[in-house]
Amino acid sequence: MRRRGTGGSLARQFLVWQLVVVVVLLGAVAALAAVQSAESFRETQGRRMLSVAEDVASIPTVRSALASGRYDLLPAFARSAENLSGADGIEIVDRDLVVRTSPDPARDREPFDPGDSTAPAGRAWVGDPDGRGVVAQVPVIDDRGAVAGLVSAGIRAPSPFESLAAARAETFALLGLALGVGVAGSLLLARRVRRQTLGLEPAEIVELVQRREAMLLGIKEGVVGLDTADRITLLNPVARELLELPGTRPGDHVGDLGLDERLREVLTGAAAGEDQLVLREDRALVLNRMPVRVAGREVGAVVTLRDRTELTTLQHRLDTSHTVTDTLRAQAHEFSNRLHTIAGLTELGEHDEVQRFVAGIVAASEGWRREVSARVGDPATAALLVAKNSQAAERGVVLALDPDSRLEPTPPERDPDLSADLVTVLGNLIDNAIDAAASRDGERRVEIGLAGGGAVDGGDDGEVWVEVRDSGPGVASELAEEVFRAGFSTKAAEIGGRGIGLALARQACLRRGGTITVQEAGTGAGAVFVATLPLVTAAPAGAGEEVLR
Repeated sequence: MRRRGTGGSLARQFLVWQLVVVVVLLGAVAALAAVQSAESFRETQGRRMLSVAEDVASIPTVRSALASGRYDLLPAFARSAENLSGADGIEIVDRDLVVRTSPDPARDREPFDPGDSTAPAGRAWVGDPDGRGVVAQVPVIDDRGAVAGLVSAGIRAPSPFESLAAARAETFALLGLALGVGVAGSLLLARRVRRQTLGLEPAEIVELVQRREAMLLGIKEGVVGLDTADRITLLNPVARELLELPGTRPGDHVGDLGLDERLREVLTGAAAGEDQLVLREDRALVLNRMPVRVAGREVGAVVTLRDRTELTTLQHRLDTSHTVTDTLRAQAHEFSNRLHTIAGLTELGEHDEVQRFVAGIVAASEGWRREVSARVGDPATAALLVAKNSQAAERGVVLALDPDSRLEPTPPERDPDLSADLVTVLGNLIDNAIDAAASRDGERRVEIGLAGGGAVDGGDDGEVWVEVRDSGPGVASELAEEVFRAGFSTKAAEIGGRGIGLALARQACLRRGGTITVQEAGTGAGAVFVATLPLVTAAPAGAGEEVLR
């Protein structure tokens, strides 16, 4: 059962927040409307009260009553104006600012406070002295042009609740409409978001992201996410380390990362298949690419990376052991055949023929060993050539050293890894050459050339030069670079299988700053592989060792 969030479903949360937004907006609109209504009230009622006060001040009886002091005539005119105009109160004041008539009898004959009014000075004034209404004050001018008093007309402003009550139908209609639109909009929005989030609630989305992050950080395999345009969407720390891409960010295109062609083809899907082997610097990586589909539509791909460097190294060592085993088996088979031949000649009494046969065997075997020992100063390389001779002989291939070959010995303290790298390069080149030569009819021959070693003129520079020629079908010029790619073979690329030998040889050369190339030996004359392995000075003790070869 899926765990729901404590805050309720997504639709409910959208509804609540939408209602909150609607209420806030309505409050803001109401406040703005109240301000606008107050401004409109002051402007409209100010003009109206000013007109009422002017009408009262212009009555001749009011002017003569204020001038003669007959104040008993004033209340009738004031109350009549109130009834006709709807003003809340009209007060008439004499020139000494004493109230002579007011709606409130207690104010009669009380001092009148004009405040900021300009009416006592002879000019009409409209204002809001107490902030609760509008008051207009107009001077009363007698026959001599002097101020005989003033008329004050005022009206009280309605409160916000009174304004709301007066317009309750419109207000509640607006409120209902806004609430209806808010509820409908929130439900539609929640439905759309729910579809886009695959029906997951917010708490479930957060939990899913947290689990994904924990999973990507916790697994030992690298994970690379790609969109349909081959842009990086996901790169966990393990993949970043294996691919040596510290500065890569989501959105970067695979083609802009500086990767070699083989790795780009696997990441983009141009090289299809399971367990694709790729060499990245000093690592052997196995990649698997799986497309990601949502609702039947491809939205990208996920590539997993596994570091198989140690396994590949062990597999290569096992292949070396298999080579030794095959060599021993070939030698045992050859020895058995020769022993049977000697036994048969002995039974036939051909003792002289037995002597010549044994002498020929010893001469051929010792001749190759002596030649290798005399020209090859590296013990491991010499042992490899001796072993490969028996393996080549079993397949009917002649193994020969170039007459000009001479490999000087290199002390282990000068370059402790040279022998291992040289055996890797030479062993893979000879294996491929024997396979190529054995596939052809006629002469089957592999010729090996070696030179260099030690140091030039006793200095620190130097290199080993390797050349392997075969009488096989050769390598087409357009495949001169492809043959060194990991996995290049007509058979499936598997760890320890086809397609990795030449790639490992190339890796060993490039790691030392050397080169390895292939070219045609001539029309129908096979292929020529040439490799250079510069000598590398051993690192000082404690400086660290290279983990992978």
